[in-house]
Amino acid sequence: MKLTVPTMLTLLRIVLIPVLVLVYYLDYRWTNFAAAAIFAFASLTDWLDGWIARRYDQYSAFGAFLDPVADKLMVATALVITVQHHHTVWMALWAAVIIGREIAVSALREWMAELGQRAKVKVATIGKVKTVVQMVALVFLLYRDPVLQLPVFAIGEWLLAAAALLTLWSGFAYLHAAWPSLKDDVKNS
Repeated sequence: MKLTVPTMLTLLRIVLIPVLVLVYYLDYRWTNFAAAAIFAFASLTDWLDGWIARRYDQYSAFGAFLDPVADKLMVATALVITVQHHHTVWMALWAAVIIGREIAVSALREWMAELGQRAKVKVATIGKVKTVVQMVALVFLLYRDPVLQLPVFAIGEWLLAAAALLTLWSGFAYLHAAWPSLKDDVKNS
Protein backbone atom coordinates (compact mmCIF):
# COMPACT_ATOMS: atom_id res chain seq x y z
CA MET A 1 0.00 0.00 0.00
CA LYS A 2 1.33 3.40 -1.03
CA LEU A 3 0.80 6.10 1.59
CA THR A 4 -0.31 9.27 -0.22
CA VAL A 5 -0.39 12.78 1.26
CA PRO A 6 -4.21 12.74 1.46
CA THR A 7 -4.10 9.42 3.32
CA MET A 8 -1.47 10.80 5.72
CA LEU A 9 -3.77 13.77 6.42
CA THR A 10 -6.64 11.37 7.06
CA LEU A 11 -4.47 9.34 9.46
CA LEU A 12 -3.52 12.60 11.20
CA ARG A 13 -7.23 13.27 11.78
CA ILE A 14 -7.56 9.90 13.49
CA VAL A 15 -4.48 10.56 15.65
CA LEU A 16 -5.98 13.93 16.66
CA ILE A 17 -9.09 12.26 18.16
CA PRO A 18 -7.49 11.23 21.49
CA VAL A 19 -5.61 14.55 21.53
CA LEU A 20 -8.95 16.38 21.22
CA VAL A 21 -10.42 14.40 24.11
CA LEU A 22 -7.36 14.87 26.33
CA VAL A 23 -7.13 18.61 25.66
CA TYR A 24 -10.88 19.09 26.15
CA TYR A 25 -10.75 17.60 29.64
CA LEU A 26 -7.59 19.37 30.83
CA ASP A 27 -8.31 21.83 33.62
CA TYR A 28 -6.89 25.03 32.16
CA ARG A 29 -8.57 28.21 30.94
CA TRP A 30 -7.25 27.77 27.38
CA THR A 31 -8.42 24.21 26.79
CA ASN A 32 -11.70 25.18 25.12
CA PHE A 33 -9.76 27.31 22.63
CA ALA A 34 -7.26 24.48 22.03
CA ALA A 35 -10.01 21.87 21.60
CA ALA A 36 -11.86 24.10 19.12
CA ALA A 37 -8.59 24.76 17.26
CA ILE A 38 -7.80 21.03 17.06
CA PHE A 39 -11.26 20.29 15.70
CA ALA A 40 -11.09 23.20 13.23
CA PHE A 41 -7.66 22.00 12.04
CA ALA A 42 -8.99 18.45 11.61
CA SER A 43 -11.95 19.81 9.64
CA LEU A 44 -9.62 21.74 7.35
CA THR A 45 -7.51 18.64 6.74
CA ASP A 46 -10.69 16.88 5.62
CA TRP A 47 -11.16 19.51 2.92
CA LEU A 48 -7.43 19.61 2.14
CA ASP A 49 -6.99 15.85 1.67
CA GLY A 50 -9.85 15.79 -0.85
CA TRP A 51 -8.45 18.78 -2.71
CA ILE A 52 -4.96 17.26 -2.89
CA ALA A 53 -6.35 13.89 -4.01
CA ARG A 54 -8.32 15.53 -6.85
CA ARG A 55 -5.66 18.09 -7.84
CA TYR A 56 -2.71 15.69 -7.90
CA ASP A 57 -4.59 12.49 -8.70
CA GLN A 58 -3.53 10.87 -5.42
CA TYR A 59 -6.51 8.58 -4.99
CA SER A 60 -6.18 5.25 -3.22
CA ALA A 61 -8.72 2.62 -2.23
CA PHE A 62 -7.44 2.73 1.34
CA GLY A 63 -7.77 6.53 1.45
CA ALA A 64 -11.29 6.39 0.00
CA PHE A 65 -12.24 3.91 2.74
CA LEU A 66 -10.46 5.69 5.59
CA ASP A 67 -11.51 9.30 4.88
CA PRO A 68 -15.21 8.98 5.79
CA VAL A 69 -14.31 6.77 8.76
CA ALA A 70 -11.96 9.44 10.13
CA ASP A 71 -14.58 12.14 9.60
CA LYS A 72 -17.29 10.18 11.37
CA LEU A 73 -15.01 9.29 14.29
CA MET A 74 -13.94 12.92 14.78
CA VAL A 75 -17.51 14.26 14.56
CA ALA A 76 -18.92 11.56 16.86
CA THR A 77 -16.18 12.23 19.41
CA ALA A 78 -16.82 15.99 19.35
CA LEU A 79 -20.56 15.38 19.71
CA VAL A 80 -20.14 12.97 22.62
CA ILE A 81 -17.87 15.28 24.62
CA THR A 82 -20.13 18.24 23.88
CA VAL A 83 -23.23 16.36 25.06
CA GLN A 84 -21.34 15.20 28.16
CA HIS A 85 -20.48 18.82 28.98
CA HIS A 86 -23.88 20.28 28.10
CA HIS A 87 -26.35 17.46 28.65
CA THR A 88 -29.74 18.72 27.55
CA VAL A 89 -32.45 16.81 25.76
CA TRP A 90 -32.00 18.91 22.60
CA MET A 91 -28.23 18.54 22.49
CA ALA A 92 -28.53 14.76 22.96
CA LEU A 93 -31.27 14.57 20.32
CA TRP A 94 -29.24 16.50 17.71
CA ALA A 95 -26.18 14.36 18.46
CA ALA A 96 -28.22 11.13 18.17
CA VAL A 97 -29.72 12.26 14.84
CA ILE A 98 -26.29 13.12 13.41
CA ILE A 99 -24.53 9.98 14.65
CA GLY A 100 -27.50 7.75 13.75
CA ARG A 101 -27.68 9.13 10.23
CA GLU A 102 -23.94 8.60 9.74
CA ILE A 103 -24.28 4.96 10.73
CA ALA A 104 -27.37 4.46 8.56
CA VAL A 105 -25.86 6.13 5.48
CA SER A 106 -22.64 4.13 5.90
CA ALA A 107 -24.65 0.92 6.01
CA LEU A 108 -26.70 2.05 3.00
CA ARG A 109 -23.53 2.79 1.02
CA GLU A 110 -22.11 -0.62 1.91
CA TRP A 111 -25.30 -2.37 0.82
CA MET A 112 -25.42 -0.39 -2.42
CA ALA A 113 -21.78 -1.28 -3.07
CA GLU A 114 -22.67 -4.97 -2.69
CA LEU A 115 -25.41 -4.44 -5.28
CA GLY A 116 -22.90 -2.72 -7.59
CA GLN A 117 -24.86 0.54 -7.28
CA ARG A 118 -22.60 2.64 -5.02
CA ALA A 119 -22.66 5.57 -7.46
CA LYS A 120 -26.35 6.10 -6.66
CA VAL A 121 -25.45 7.15 -3.11
CA LYS A 122 -22.47 9.40 -3.79
CA VAL A 123 -22.03 12.59 -1.79
CA ALA A 124 -24.54 15.24 -2.83
CA THR A 125 -24.40 19.02 -2.43
CA ILE A 126 -26.78 18.92 0.55
CA GLY A 127 -24.36 16.55 2.28
CA LYS A 128 -21.51 19.01 1.74
CA VAL A 129 -23.58 21.91 3.12
CA LYS A 130 -24.51 19.75 6.12
CA THR A 131 -20.85 19.01 6.74
CA VAL A 132 -19.84 22.68 6.72
CA VAL A 133 -22.68 23.69 9.07
CA GLN A 134 -21.90 20.74 11.36
CA MET A 135 -18.18 21.54 11.52
CA VAL A 136 -18.76 25.23 12.29
CA ALA A 137 -21.34 24.28 14.94
CA LEU A 138 -18.92 21.91 16.63
CA VAL A 139 -16.08 24.45 16.62
CA PHE A 140 -18.43 26.93 18.34
CA LEU A 141 -19.67 24.32 20.83
CA LEU A 142 -16.15 23.23 21.72
CA TYR A 143 -15.03 26.83 22.18
CA ARG A 144 -18.08 27.71 24.32
CA ASP A 145 -17.06 31.20 25.53
CA PRO A 146 -18.59 34.44 24.23
CA VAL A 147 -16.52 36.46 21.77
CA LEU A 148 -17.15 40.24 21.64
CA GLN A 149 -20.51 39.74 23.37
CA LEU A 150 -21.51 37.09 20.79
CA PRO A 151 -23.02 34.02 22.48
CA VAL A 152 -20.77 31.50 20.72
CA PHE A 153 -22.21 28.45 22.45
CA ALA A 154 -25.83 29.45 21.73
CA ILE A 155 -24.95 30.08 18.08
CA GLY A 156 -23.30 26.64 18.03
CA GLU A 157 -26.48 25.09 19.44
CA TRP A 158 -28.61 26.65 16.70
CA LEU A 159 -26.12 25.62 14.04
CA LEU A 160 -26.09 22.07 15.40
CA ALA A 161 -29.90 21.99 15.19
CA ALA A 162 -29.64 23.20 11.58
CA ALA A 163 -26.98 20.55 10.90
CA ALA A 164 -29.25 17.86 12.36
CA LEU A 165 -32.12 18.96 10.10
CA LEU A 166 -29.78 19.02 7.08
CA THR A 167 -28.58 15.59 8.21
CA LEU A 168 -32.13 14.24 8.04
CA TRP A 169 -32.71 15.90 4.67
CA SER A 170 -29.52 14.49 3.16
CA GLY A 171 -30.20 11.07 4.72
CA PHE A 172 -33.63 10.97 3.09
CA ALA A 173 -32.07 12.09 -0.21
CA TYR A 174 -29.64 9.15 -0.06
CA LEU A 175 -32.45 6.75 0.81
CA HIS A 176 -34.61 8.13 -2.01
CA ALA A 177 -31.75 7.66 -4.50
CA ALA A 178 -31.16 4.09 -3.32
CA TRP A 179 -34.80 3.07 -2.90
CA PRO A 180 -35.40 1.60 -6.40
CA SER A 181 -32.35 -0.66 -6.06
CA LEU A 182 -33.21 -1.64 -2.51
CA LYS A 183 -36.82 -2.39 -3.45
CA ASP A 184 -35.71 -4.56 -6.38
CA ASP A 185 -33.20 -6.41 -4.21
CA VAL A 186 -35.87 -7.19 -1.60
CA LYS A 187 -38.27 -8.44 -4.33
CA ASN A 188 -35.59 -10.76 -5.74
CA SER A 189 -34.68 -12.19 -2.34
